[in-house]
Amino acid sequence: MPEFFNVVPPTEALDILLRNLRDIVTDKEALPLSQTLGRVTAEEVIANENLPAFPRSAMDGFSVRAKDTFGATEGLPAYLDIIGEVPMGQTPQITVSEGQAARAYTGGMLANGADAVVMIENTLEVDEKTIEVLRPAALGEHVIQVGEDIRVGERVLPNGHKIRPQDLGGLAGLGLTSAIVAKRPRIAIVSTGDELVPPDQAPLPGQIRNINTSIISALVIKAGGVPVVLAIAKDDFGSQRAAALSGLEQADILVFSAGSSVSSRDMTAEIFQSFGNPGVLLHGISHKPGKPTIVAMIKDKPAIGLPGNPVSAFVVFNLLVKPAIHTLMGLDRSTEPLTVQAKLIRDVASIAGREDHVQVSLIYENDSLLADPIFGKSNLVYTLIKADGSITIPMDTGGVYAGQSVPVQLY
Repeated sequence: MPEFFNVVPPTEALDILLRNLRDIVTDKEALPLSQTLGRVTAEEVIANENLPAFPRSAMDGFSVRAKDTFGATEGLPAYLDIIGEVPMGQTPQITVSEGQAARAYTGGMLANGADAVVMIENTLEVDEKTIEVLRPAALGEHVIQVGEDIRVGERVLPNGHKIRPQDLGGLAGLGLTSAIVAKRPRIAIVSTGDELVPPDQAPLPGQIRNINTSIISALVIKAGGVPVVLAIAKDDFGSQRAAALSGLEQADILVFSAGSSVSSRDMTAEIFQSFGNPGVLLHGISHKPGKPTIVAMIKDKPAIGLPGNPVSAFVVFNLLVKPAIHTLMGLDRSTEPLTVQAKLIRDVASIAGREDHVQVSLIYENDSLLADPIFGKSNLVYTLIKADGSITIPMDTGGVYAGQSVPVQLY
């Protein structure tokens, strides 16, 4: 079993974890469209029809034969006879011939024989039966052609795509009322420690309320998973192993909070290893906060030991657990958190050879976005609450200076 403090870089830790997940097949399910927002496609979606299915006007105006408008100007307009209209939602019952036009409406069909639309702004009505065309219309101008949006057989959505509101509109437009999506991974959450009590219980001296389960559960939901919350496990091997076994039976990923360090009461690595090979893959990452992190595979399920301090648990969850959830759903790894550039207003020291994540609050001042570092120990949860995001200090630097522009990963 790897020894603690034989640390690996964060990127290597993530690669080790994801390499062990690549052969896991994600279950899938068919859901009504109304239930698929934010879910990940488990099959590519192919267009079953053309959209639009008929030529449509892109403007209010008149459907015409383009050649009847050629050369028209405000000084020498083309005169066309109005022969009627094509009402919205109806098929045309009229045909334009030489020198004729028919009223057209945005989204409606064109009159038979028409091949362009003149915007109403480019016409003047001489009387109820005649218009002046002040500018020529090119062939196909202001007309949405059959299949211009998407054609039969084209890919609508790829496999592994997180469904967005606009995607739902595209599927509905094709009459697709359901989608095949990946099932949400279930993540078992075990918080450990004799000192922990539930949030609804008044702690005695020496006790603290369980913060991490609430944080981790919310992060699981935000990442697209389903939290499976287990009871607090006491600091003895039997209780924690029983909790681990229960979590493995109920979920796709096992997450332990606390117990990943090296004191006599920290036994997460030993528990993970007790289930046999592959066992613990790494114990320790060159990262602050979150150095005593554990990554293991128990048969074909990942098990991750997060540090007990809330800030550490939060940061390492986003570093490792969130990508694992996305991988099990088949989501493309290219999904990254929203980032903005901001100017640092205070120096931030670091140690070369270690990647640091520092919480920051954002301030708008004189049309500039400023990042103010929030310094505090990793067991102070309110450093997270005060933060708008975080900055990363790379391993090969000794810190960043006030005045530098830095990318801020937004919460």
